[in-house]
Amino acid sequence: MGSTEVATKPHAVCIPAPAQSHIKAMLKFAKLLHHRGPNSLDGLADFRFEAIPDSLPDSNEDTTQDSLCLLSPSKKISVAPFHALLLKLNNDAIETSSNPPVTCIVSDGFMSTFTITAAEEIGAPIVLFNPIAACSFMGFIQLRAVVEKGLAPLKDESCFTNGYLDTVIDWIPGMRDIRLRDLPTFLQTTNPDDVMFNFTVEATDRAHEASAVVLHTFDALESDVLDALSSMLPRVYTVGPLQLHLNHIPEHPLKMGYSLWKEETECLEWLNTKGPNSVVYVNFGSVAVMTPERLVEFGWGLANSKLPFFWVIRPDLVIGESAILPPEFVAETKERSLIAGWCPQEQVLNHPSVGGFLTHSGWNSTVESLTAGVPMLCWPCFGDQQMDCRYTCNE
Repeated sequence: MGSTEVATKPHAVCIPAPAQSHIKAMLKFAKLLHHRGPNSLDGLADFRFEAIPDSLPDSNEDTTQDSLCLLSPSKKISVAPFHALLLKLNNDAIETSSNPPVTCIVSDGFMSTFTITAAEEIGAPIVLFNPIAACSFMGFIQLRAVVEKGLAPLKDESCFTNGYLDTVIDWIPGMRDIRLRDLPTFLQTTNPDDVMFNFTVEATDRAHEASAVVLHTFDALESDVLDALSSMLPRVYTVGPLQLHLNHIPEHPLKMGYSLWKEETECLEWLNTKGPNSVVYVNFGSVAVMTPERLVEFGWGLANSKLPFFWVIRPDLVIGESAILPPEFVAETKERSLIAGWCPQEQVLNHPSVGGFLTHSGWNSTVESLTAGVPMLCWPCFGDQQMDCRYTCNE
């Protein structure tokens, strides 16, 4: 390929938030973008992975148990390292002529605190990709207004128990019957200097500065909210469900995994032995945690259901401890249960033996369950999951 042809190729730099669900969604979006490009049949040779400092310790086995651990370093990342990477990529394009210069940046919306500034410095357009529901994105955008109206931060600890969180918020465009508790849980703090609350407010405040905002949803699912967002931001696009788009891409040349966890595929063989729609699938995602008592409570609920179940229990699912279930539970359920550390979730949800999904209401899981046609029993934990649950159950 000649140097002139290389120089005119599009070159997108994709930067996800440092969390399993966000990385998975960004990889899928990048794969879809690549498939639409001029070299879509050349495999993944055009994919290049680079790193910038993330302020995380080299090793911390409990990192995934704390969203503050995962996302707050993003606030500490200055523009300088990312800007330096962009300059390096552009210099490589000049010196080697084998790669084109950066033509656009695709940033996770939560990284906008520094990626928008870096994009402006090199004169590149930036698209904010938000792997969350439109209703949740609207909730994040409204956090500043929630503060200005004096609804958050909470005045004191009594607000958690006195019904205050059931206050109806009737002024959000495109949404109705929303309670304060349905909005992102980062507002449920009494500390005006709370790191996660202020980080999310700052990140979503910059959405209007982007060339476009892309949401992992589809118009028919959230039309009212999407119409409202389109009147508030310059360009709003939907791209979802991602997996349904990717299903149309030939598998061999674009083979790619998306999980940071080792997937135990033996579960598919176990599911093959079960009847249609007979198995309850349980997975609380890659970050949600619970107490040992809650783990046991869920365990006995599954045991008492008398149904076969497949339960994903991450090694770090229990706060500060190993996930241990009582011997009586194991004896009671051993003939109709399977427990694994992680699994290929989309294959599991699309397996004919799976009839229900007990989920934390993360958006990736919600979309994957919707596209597989599997009904959900929701147990939201934090972040945008309350809003996902509310829309899943009521809309």
